[in-house]
Order: sequence, then C-alpha cells, then structure tokens
Amino acid sequence: MALEVGIVGLPSSGKSMLFEALTGARASGDVGMAAIPDPRLAQLAQVVSARKVTPAAIRVVEVRGTGPALLGNLRQVDALLVVLDGFSGTRVPADDLETLKLELLVADRDHVERRLERVAKQAKSGDAKLRKEVEQLETLLAHLDAGKTMAEWVDELPPELEPLTTKPLIAIQNGGDGVDLKLEAELAELSEEEAAEFRSGGESALGEVVRRLAETLDLITFFTAGEKETRAWTLRRGETAIDAAATIHSDIARGFIRCEVLRWDDLVAAGSHAEAARAGKQRLEGKTYVVEDGDVLNVRFNV
Repeated sequence: MALEVGIVGLPSSGKSMLFEALTGARASGDVGMAAIPDPRLAQLAQVVSARKVTPAAIRVVEVRGTGPALLGNLRQVDALLVVLDGFSGTRVPADDLETLKLELLVADRDHVERRLERVAKQAKSGDAKLRKEVEQLETLLAHLDAGKTMAEWVDELPPELEPLTTKPLIAIQNGGDGVDLKLEAELAELSEEEAAEFRSGGESALGEVVRRLAETLDLITFFTAGEKETRAWTLRRGETAIDAAATIHSDIARGFIRCEVLRWDDLVAAGSHAEAARAGKQRLEGKTYVVEDGDVLNVRFNV
C-alpha cells in the first residue's frame, strides 16, 4: 500500500492548488497520487526498452477546512503537508503555522476526551485492563490540556489513538520565497512535454517537496526492470526483500523463494540483465536481505 500524506492549511492558503499540482487532478476533498521524481527510472527503462514506465508514488489526502472532525480524517496518514499563505500580504506564515499546530493539538485533545468517555463506561464492568487505560487517558488528557503535544508524551500511547501531533510536519509556503502553487497547478494540467518546455527543461518546484517527504518518511526506492514495465517502488529504510515482495504483490510475498539483486547503475553500465549477471554484478538473496536504495529486484516465487 502506498504511503499517505495529508494536506492541511487555513482557508484560502492554497491547499487545493497543492493537491492539484501534486496529483494532476482537480481537488475534490478526496485522494490522489503524487509521483516521486527519480532520474534513475528513465535510465533503467531505456536499458531494458520498457514499454511502460511507472514512478513510485505517494497517496495524497486533502481535507477542506480544519477542526477536530475534519482533521480526524488524517489520523492514518504518514505525514502532513501544511500550506501557508505567503502571497496575500495579509498573513504571517510563521503565525499561521503555529495556529495550525494548535488546531492539531485541539483535535488530538478532542479525540482523547471522546475515547476516555467511551472507555470509562466500558471500565465499569471491572475489567482491569480498561481501568488502567482510563487512568492513562486521564493523565494524557491533562498533558494535552497543559498545551503539550502527543510527541512530547514519554510513555507508550494506546495504539487506537493514531495521534496527529506525532506525525512529521512539512511546511510549504505558497508564494513569496516559497512555491508558486497557482502556477504549478496550472502546469499540472499540461502534458509533461509542454510543462517541461515552459520550465526550459527544469523540474517542477514540487519535485523538491516530494523529495523532502521521502526523506522525512525515511523512504528508499527500489526498482523492477523489465521490457513489459519498469517501475519504481518505495520501502521504509531497513525493510527487507520479503517486504519488497509484498509491496509488489501479496502473492509474490507468499510464494517467495529467492530474490535476484542488482544495483541500478551496474545494470545501466552493463546494458542488460544478462551482461550484468555475466560480469558477476547480480546476486541471490533471501527474505531477510535488507533492501538498499537503488536496488533492482527480481523476485523468484512460486504460488
């Protein structure tokens, strides 16, 4: 499953424009996919004469507005993109960022309070585990009432909470010294060739935003390279070959036998899988192999 990022911001800050610029889709308060730029992918595709090229992507969720109920839709995302107004001249981006952090804190407090009410009723049955959770939630609520975030909570949090204030937060200033989201949203409606021509061959200003996301989430990229399709995929750093197999397809993970591993630049230099193997650049690895950024994988499996 693709990693997810949520877009938040104060009214008229440019959330919808960021959504459109990242996904190429009209914002609808729904979801879209943002491709992760990677120049290595095109080089691999050229070597294997791929008929289809698919970049790695991050799932993007936009919510219309703030407030506990709306922000609650973002509890399962992996990170938050905060859009700040740097274009109108009527707002101070740094102040807006603090306002949004407070909105996230209030949403977490509301979430904890509602769970405490529910668990307290269930704990009347005398269940020791529930009584312990009530005590923990009461302490946690006092912690939030003191203006402290969940990230500042030193003990283990109940897994059901899915707090917002522990998520990585990346601020994007719309306009000024930041990114012109209106322009990027307009360019997203053009073909890749037309947009590249407008930028004189340069990359979208949002390419750096997506890379910041990948770094914040500690992602690596691995590749599958074949004539039918050459594709980039993401994993968390430290994940293994069996995790990579599951990312490609659950059946591949279930039938995993071995994994052929080749560095992307070795494949490009060799000119083909066969030549890279003849040069001794390819090796076989098992389920526990820790995948590295830039690995090209071919998973042998039998279902």
